[in-house]
Amino acid sequence: MVFFDLQAKKTGKKRQKNQTSMASMNSIHSLNTTFVRPSFFFINGFYNVPHAKYYYVFLCFVFGVSVLGNSFVIFIIYIERSFHTPKYMAIFNLAVADLGESTALIPNLIATFLFNSQYISFDACMANMFFVFFFSCLQALTLTVLAYDRLVAICLPLRYHAIITMQAMTVILTVVWAYNSLFLISTVALVTRLSFCKSIVVKSYFCDHGPIYTLSCNDNLVNYIMAKLNIAFFLYLPFILTVLSYVFIGGALFKLASWEGRFKAIKTCSAHLMLVAVYYLPIMGTYIAAAAGTLHPNARIINTSLANAIPPLLNPIIYVLNTEEVKEFSKRLLNRKEKNTTEIINQMK
Repeated sequence: MVFFDLQAKKTGKKRQKNQTSMASMNSIHSLNTTFVRPSFFFINGFYNVPHAKYYYVFLCFVFGVSVLGNSFVIFIIYIERSFHTPKYMAIFNLAVADLGESTALIPNLIATFLFNSQYISFDACMANMFFVFFFSCLQALTLTVLAYDRLVAICLPLRYHAIITMQAMTVILTVVWAYNSLFLISTVALVTRLSFCKSIVVKSYFCDHGPIYTLSCNDNLVNYIMAKLNIAFFLYLPFILTVLSYVFIGGALFKLASWEGRFKAIKTCSAHLMLVAVYYLPIMGTYIAAAAGTLHPNARIINTSLANAIPPLLNPIIYVLNTEEVKEFSKRLLNRKEKNTTEIINQMK
């Protein structure tokens, strides 16, 4: 009897142990089953926006001009040897960033809303998120590099060619690309650990990071931190560094005796100042209005889409019209084409 009692006790302990292990396995299985990765998202931007189709047609025009303008800037810097300088290497980088952002954002936006193709696969959504943010952040960082170039040119003119060399600019731009890539790859990779069991409707006009990570039903604190770091490192920090550069430039200009010298120095910065204003003012205005709670969701979407679409349109126009070297080369190129066209017509006669 004692033996059977012991056996019964052992059997009961084994059964209890098995039940515990089964319960733990079931809990692990239930945790695994709660992780949901949707096969697609639904982009819900421009919902109930009146006459939205006219806006999409306008964006088609913006995209066409952006591609032509930035391709022209890339082309003339590439073929003209006098533009093979550190400053124009940074401008070349800015044109690549503008072209990349326009291509990553506007065609997808038009295909999504104008042709009612609002479903996007999970992997395509992550790729869209990466490229839109990558090229937009690259613009901000390149504008900061150009601000540094202007700072050295005006504050240390005699040492400019010793400090801003082709090798130094290559290193700076390589660091910018690496820093940008690593940060945004980490940001997008952290989205893939989220479980989306609440909704798949993204309240934006592209696969925006903020509206997507807030749809998750597991802990998204790390994604929230990355979003704040993104704003700090790619918006506020470049803006502060650019403003500080112009504070030092302003101090150097006040030391100049003649107004003519000041005017010439300011003129060399005019194109860059316009680029900075075009890039930062719409974004800053949208953030301030959204933080104040006075901005309608549709107005926020239109403002942010314009803030991303307009700088790539205006940047090449500003540089062509406000930079003497580019303006002169453009005139020579047009005159050469007119001369060639005239010769061909004369030969045909």
